[in-house]
Parts: sequence; C-alpha cells; structure tokens
Amino acid sequence: MLNKPMTKPSYNRLIPTLLLSSVLSIGLISCGGQSISSHDGPPSRQVDVSNIPDAVPQQTSPGKYGNPQSYVVFGKRYHVMPSGKDYKERGIASWYGSKFHGKRTSSGEPYDMHAMTAAHKTLPLPTYVKVTNLKNGRQVILKVNDRGPFHENRIIDLSHTAAVILGIKGTGTGLVEVEAITPGQPHIATTAPSNTPDKLAAVGLYLQLGAFVSSQNAYQLKDRVNLALSTQQANISKTLQNGQQFYRVRIGPFSNTEQADNLVHTLNEKGFDKHRVVIE
Repeated sequence: MLNKPMTKPSYNRLIPTLLLSSVLSIGLISCGGQSISSHDGPPSRQVDVSNIPDAVPQQTSPGKYGNPQSYVVFGKRYHVMPSGKDYKERGIASWYGSKFHGKRTSSGEPYDMHAMTAAHKTLPLPTYVKVTNLKNGRQVILKVNDRGPFHENRIIDLSHTAAVILGIKGTGTGLVEVEAITPGQPHIATTAPSNTPDKLAAVGLYLQLGAFVSSQNAYQLKDRVNLALSTQQANISKTLQNGQQFYRVRIGPFSNTEQADNLVHTLNEKGFDKHRVVIE
C-alpha cells in the first residue's frame, strides 16, 4: 500500500476508550493497534493545512490515562519511559487518518486527524516532539497523545495533517528523526524543504541484525543469514563507539520501506527475529 496515496498502511485501532491505571495487555490499544484487514485514509475533502500551527509544548505531568509502567500488545511487552528527556531516535514514520477521527486515543483525548498530534509506543503521554523528515528537511512539532504504531519497525504514527506537512502522506511512510522537546527550551520547526536536498536524500535505510566486538562472531552471523536467504545480501560494516570498534551485520540500503518490510517477514520466518532499523 506504500504506493497508493489514498490508502495508508494496514492499521486497526482497537478499543476506543481505556482506563490504564494498571498494567494491561490488549486493552491498552486505542488508536495504536493494528489489523491486517483494516484500511484507513485521508479526509473525504481536501483540507488546507498551511494555516494549521504546530503544537505548543507545555509543562505537563504524565496523564491519568495511557501511562502504565508496561503493557502487552500482540504478545510483545512495551515499557513506558518515565520521561522523554534526551529522547532522540531515527526510524520509520507512518500516519493514520479518517478511520479513527473522533475516536478516543490512549490518553483519553479524541483523535483529530487535522491536529498536530502523534502516537508513540513508549514516550509518556503527553510528550511534545520535533519530527524531521530526513529526506526533505521538513519539521513539525507534535503532541504525542496516543499509543502505537504496533507495526514492526515503525517508531511513530503521525496525524494526517502532520504527514501532509512533512511530505510523507503519498508514500504512507517516511524516514524521520523524532526528538523530545523540553517545554521552555528553544525549538524551531522548519516546514520548508531544506536548501541541501542532495545531502538529506543520501540517508539510507538498513536492517541491522547484530553488532559484535568480535569480527568472527559477526562473520558467522553474516554467513548464516546469507545461507538462509540464499543470497549475499548481508554485509559487515565497521563502526567506532566510545573508542571501541564494532562489526555490524546489516542488509541494505533499501530503496523503500516496502522492501525492508518484505525482508523482515522473511527473516522472521527463517528465525532471525533480532533486527532493527538503522537510518544513516
């Protein structure tokens, strides 16, 4: 569905209203769950998003709803962070729209696809974040007030308006950087395309299957993966972290997220379920 602007990736937000004063499993999901059979889309009429302002970061405490210490969705446990301080992560963003418009989010607020909001699996609700499209440099400030997305290898689910402004509505997903904002500190969002698109477009999407101090362990994993896939897709990449050299087993770069998703499915079937998205 990545190539169909009017259809977003398959998501199904489950159980519209929740009281999360304790650790829950599937009941946690509001606008954050997914189902292979559901379809979502944009508003029925075109909306001018040029005058919709960014969210304004405010000093808040974790809300009454949506902030258990941990919760389980589809058999996987997620641990809610006590604070968004110093959080910054690169990954794949998706968006959700008309199917969930007006329904209650995990925080208890109604979902507004025209507002500058987002869903995240582990940031406390609410948290304010700056989201940057790494392909074009566009930025938005959003209020995280929902849980999700629970699709593998997605880090944030954007409102329809945020997806339009960032320029990822048509493809359904985009490569982004998400950074938590501390209210009161300076922050600037740039909605215009960057002046250096060539540099920004150079970012690549990889799947990393492991990182080792021992080169022997890295090459053993690389050989096992390539044998299982009957290809030579896995490769070794060296990197220095705090003066220590690591050998990373990676596959990529991919030309789009659909390719990465298809390979993730194959890797899981072959028993290689320890992988994560790396964007650089």
